[in-house]
Amino acid sequence: MTIDNNQPALPPSSSGETRLRRITSRLAARLRLATEYTGSRPFPVLSFRETFAAFQYRNYRLWFGGQLVSLIGTWMQTTAQGFLIYQLTRSPAYLGYVGFAAGLPSWLFMLYGGVIADRVSRRKLLIVTQTAMMILAAILAALTFLEVVQPWHILILALLLGVANAFDAPARQAFVFEMVGRQDLPNAIALNSTMFNLATVVGPAVAGAAYAAVGPAWCFAFNGLSFVAVIVALALMQVQLTPKPVQRAALDDLKDGLQYIRNNIVIRTLIGTAAMMSLFGLAYTTLIPAWAVTVLGGDAATNGWLQSARGGGALIGALTVALLGRWPVKGKLLTLGGFIFPGLLLIFAEMRWLPLALLTMAGVGWGFMVLFNMANTLIQTLVPDNLRGRVVSVYTLSFFGLMPLGALLAGWLAELTSEPLTVVLSALVALAFSAWLWLAVPQLRALP
Repeated sequence: MTIDNNQPALPPSSSGETRLRRITSRLAARLRLATEYTGSRPFPVLSFRETFAAFQYRNYRLWFGGQLVSLIGTWMQTTAQGFLIYQLTRSPAYLGYVGFAAGLPSWLFMLYGGVIADRVSRRKLLIVTQTAMMILAAILAALTFLEVVQPWHILILALLLGVANAFDAPARQAFVFEMVGRQDLPNAIALNSTMFNLATVVGPAVAGAAYAAVGPAWCFAFNGLSFVAVIVALALMQVQLTPKPVQRAALDDLKDGLQYIRNNIVIRTLIGTAAMMSLFGLAYTTLIPAWAVTVLGGDAATNGWLQSARGGGALIGALTVALLGRWPVKGKLLTLGGFIFPGLLLIFAEMRWLPLALLTMAGVGWGFMVLFNMANTLIQTLVPDNLRGRVVSVYTLSFFGLMPLGALLAGWLAELTSEPLTVVLSALVALAFSAWLWLAVPQLRALP
């Protein structure tokens, strides 16, 4: 639809009335265009109901509650495990090794995990993967309670957890559509991020306090128990079974997904953005335990506060996205997050006073969440339903698969130089990429 701004001339005898009619006509045309563009009304109303639209679905309410409990446990384990590794080795490079071990299986299995997610019941697949993660957390808790845990134990368990996650992540991402449908998919994705970051606020803070009070074993034990909540939630869901496509060789299915990505510049760019930001922008997360001690002169509680500040900012970012979920500004939000995330990371690298470090870290979390949430939302809404699992698996691989390489590089560089210099260099690369994206792919920021 186009708007004709060249109205026919009217008699000069009624110039004032003519001008008013012309303005009214143009406004009406623009409102009609905006209504067609957004689907129902020109400017969606910002309201509590709009922000939490996905909660009208019973399955999503079950998912949100169970997954929130589980994610709090996951962040307790992640925070405690990082500090335990640093206590056992005093090596930032070893922090990188653990991150690399956790992400390596993504390269080996995640693309195949996407094929599986398009072939079988995603709900049943998630029950299997979540049960496997629960068992691994219980093993780590037992080793720590018995005071026999060694760094190599943590490396092996991190590797096995990565295998489970390689099959879990594509199914988890694609499963959202089955719970809420297309209309509320952007809102559900944003609320998933809200849930994730609410856990990021609570989990590390509780882990820091619990680590100082009773030790890391209890953090790992709680994580193991927390998986029961999401497994029960999945078991209680009533998901309508959809017919699966005629099965071919897994390699042929995978080629179809890769061909779709290769032929779609927007999807290709979104996946590339996630890859670059994961490889360079997220390197700082690996160094937080060492940062808390060597840069800020703190302890396990400081580590927990830094993680929680990041989660708090990301939580606000996720709520921002949920609030604006039906507004046609996704590309602009993606671009904004791409500059704010590495820009504030540069400022964080210069902070030596804990309150300012926490405030800046919250801003970093906000930018990170807006950037990645928008990339995820755009991919899931633009990709056809029958390809979603495979395309999401490539997107997830670009995120989880490159993160361990970034962790490994960050750990080595910090060992050779320092943590602040490592963060500065990583942030500069991420910022340069965002600038290139702005100049080279302008259609990205025009996405509705």
